[in-house]
Amino acid sequence: MNAIIIAALSGVVMMLAGLVLRKSIMVQNLAVIIAALIFGATVYDFQTTGEGQTMFYNMIAKNEMSSWFNVLLTACSFIYLLIFKKEIASVGKNDAEYFALIFFILCGVFILSGYTNLLMLFLGIEIITIPQYILAGSDKNNTKSNEASLKYFLMGAFSTGLLLMGITLLYGATGSFDIQSEAFAGHFSAEHMNSLALAGIILMVIALGFKVSAAPMHFWTPDVYDGTPTAFTPFMATIVKVSVFYAFIKLFHSSFTQVGSMWQLTIAIMIVLTLLIGNITAVYQQSVKRMLAYSSIAQAGFMLFAVFSTNATSWKGILLYGVSYTLASLGVFAALIKLKDYTYDGFNGLAKKHPILAFTTTVSLLSLSGIPLTGGFFAKYFMLLATVEQGKFLGLVVFAVLMAAISVYYYFKVIMSMYFKEGEPEMHTEPDALELGILLLNAAVIIALGVLPQLVF
Repeated sequence: MNAIIIAALSGVVMMLAGLVLRKSIMVQNLAVIIAALIFGATVYDFQTTGEGQTMFYNMIAKNEMSSWFNVLLTACSFIYLLIFKKEIASVGKNDAEYFALIFFILCGVFILSGYTNLLMLFLGIEIITIPQYILAGSDKNNTKSNEASLKYFLMGAFSTGLLLMGITLLYGATGSFDIQSEAFAGHFSAEHMNSLALAGIILMVIALGFKVSAAPMHFWTPDVYDGTPTAFTPFMATIVKVSVFYAFIKLFHSSFTQVGSMWQLTIAIMIVLTLLIGNITAVYQQSVKRMLAYSSIAQAGFMLFAVFSTNATSWKGILLYGVSYTLASLGVFAALIKLKDYTYDGFNGLAKKHPILAFTTTVSLLSLSGIPLTGGFFAKYFMLLATVEQGKFLGLVVFAVLMAAISVYYYFKVIMSMYFKEGEPEMHTEPDALELGILLLNAAVIIALGVLPQLVF
């Protein structure tokens, strides 16, 4: 994949540019240009995709699904940079390094989308997570940022140990790291299953559950997302999370489907806990940023349906959910980062002062709630449809609908504050015409996905 190499080189170029470019606006513009080049590379990879294309000694495979996934996530990353480039540069003095770390993370995203070897799965996750430890603690003068970085590092190191142990047990049971080989997949059937392989699967569930902040491995998420500079939180909570979910699904659907009865119950329990804890706890939050952290846990509960359901609909669902959730989260964080007060009261009267910003935020919140005519509605629909087609634990569908109804409450509290409460919101920075135009385009795409979800498929 050309995108992997270009993303890695882009990170290096961005670091070197920091030594040459003295003006922050030049660094920001260069980052946007490089992001556009990476997007072009993913489009080229998609157009030249053929069957059976592999690279790096057959450890990464190129197919239509993974290439299209890269196109979608890179497009979302490009929109993220357009919206937040000023705020990213203002976090500290090392603005070029922040953009470089984001490009390195994209390199890891591309590895996760195409891996066929467990070693590449490990490398992809580490390339994604290590830069996030740095970004989380990039606000040196903020103790919450320092705490977030340390907590993220400790939890990430612990989950990485579990991941490596799981990979080791799977290799011990199969004698192969290649998840698509007969030597690997052949050991995961009712006749050949053994305790070593089962222990490896369970450890992989726990480790990947940590990475996607699924309950009961979610406890690091609220403090890390809340303490991380707001410019980086939406990237961590969306693009990074969705890419790990894609890797999660790829592993379990390509290798472990024949023994689904041995791990699907575990995933079902995780879905219930993640939806319950995420939604109920979000209701009681006073900070909108912390509410969004808990809601990201709840959204992970819906994305777990794609892991649980081993059918084609789940792949469609994760594509649509990933794009809709990412764009909607970017829309909400774009408004949040402009405000000085992150509580619900900080949004009071925003519709009068900045009607366009309030409108785009409303569209994004409606999508996160799963309201019809937004991308979030069909995203949740396809996740639940995949579970219905699976024909197991149908009570999960009813439970998920109830949890979605609860989420409407805390998302609509922000809308109520913007439109129905009096106040004068204190702005940290005023949105300019270009930013508002990008947010309107973002809202238009969310609505378009709610009318024509096949655009993603």
